[in-house]
Amino acid sequence: MSLKDRAPEAKAASIQLGAASARTKDTALAAIADALSAAKDRIIHANQADLDAAARDNLAAPLLKRLKFQADKIKEAVDGIRSVIALTDPVGVTMRAMELDAGLELFKVSCPIGVIGIVFESRPDALVQISSLCLKSGNAVMMKGGSEAAHTNRVLADIIDQAAVEAGIPKGWLTLLEARSDVAEMLSMDKFIDLIIPRGSNAFVRYIMDNTHIPVLGHADGICHVYIDRLADLDMAVGICVDSKCQYVAVCNAAETILVHKAIAEKILPKLKVALESKGVEIRGCDATRAIIDVNPATEADWGTEYLDLIVSVKIVDSLDAAISHINTHGSRHTDAIVTEDKGRGFRFMDYVDSADVFQNCSTRFADGFRFGLGAEVGISTNKIHARGPVGLEGLMIYKWRIVGNGHLVADYAGPHAKAFTHRTLDKKFRN
Repeated sequence: MSLKDRAPEAKAASIQLGAASARTKDTALAAIADALSAAKDRIIHANQADLDAAARDNLAAPLLKRLKFQADKIKEAVDGIRSVIALTDPVGVTMRAMELDAGLELFKVSCPIGVIGIVFESRPDALVQISSLCLKSGNAVMMKGGSEAAHTNRVLADIIDQAAVEAGIPKGWLTLLEARSDVAEMLSMDKFIDLIIPRGSNAFVRYIMDNTHIPVLGHADGICHVYIDRLADLDMAVGICVDSKCQYVAVCNAAETILVHKAIAEKILPKLKVALESKGVEIRGCDATRAIIDVNPATEADWGTEYLDLIVSVKIVDSLDAAISHINTHGSRHTDAIVTEDKGRGFRFMDYVDSADVFQNCSTRFADGFRFGLGAEVGISTNKIHARGPVGLEGLMIYKWRIVGNGHLVADYAGPHAKAFTHRTLDKKFRN
């Protein structure tokens, strides 16, 4: 079946899925979790084929790490699905209720967006997260994964789709696209696709935005910072920097630049060097940093680079405001953290840093849908409309305005003898 045929099918499925009961969706998610667990060996075999091909093609180490989807990752994915099941159904929530006049009531009610088109990188676990969140939120999904994960994605999509359909989810709710040409064709399908979420390089996301009339939600680079303030606990700061950089290096919320206040640079930089280099991290420093510790020189390009590798750039700054300015100039508005014992300085940092996620005294790696209690995420958004930060169920919802009347006519509320609206807030759900 061609993409031109599958897109209308996805649209039709989204209408049916959008009205599915919470029980139907949760039953399907449970069936998917069970099916993935039962097919563990099949998934591992498919993933190994991708890993072998990637090794032959000399895929970069960070991408190779993202591609790996073995027993531990399968268990994490299944646990993630079960956490999504435990979340409250986001569909049909009354967000606002108002009496316009006696017997004329207005409701703002949450509903799915419709068909979500997602293009993602070489992380098979993303396919599981995306599909489970879309199902729970009542959205159909059309996905294009990286060619390096073709075997794994094909098997995962087949298992997930079959288990869901057998549990009562409408056929066509999940579409896996595999041809490179499918992406360009998908961008022209604004009649059928309601939102596109790209996950990839800055250039790729810009290409998506420039070549479609469909709304785009997402982020490109994850150039994240940790700023060590002059009032930081030094041991805490070292620990946070190591976790932010090294806990999982090939992800968008890993720190790429560490900023250090000049007042504590001589005390902390030697400790930071030992801790990072013990983890195999290459440090690239500004001139002031290199005057204190022996590290490689940083260039101007380093301040705007997402390494996704065991490399970090370090810069000494004169003040808190200088750190904020650097982040707002060179960052990607993703996730940035301050380490300080002063709450006021922490608040100033979080008020003035223009990023989706701003933290005090904790690792940038906490920027994650699962850790936020969202169950999982379809991606991280650095947009300033609709959804920002980890995009979970809430970010896949929109709303409808619903009015229930009893023969009410606008003509009665117009003219010299117009009736007055009451506009009284109601403590009432749409479905009582």
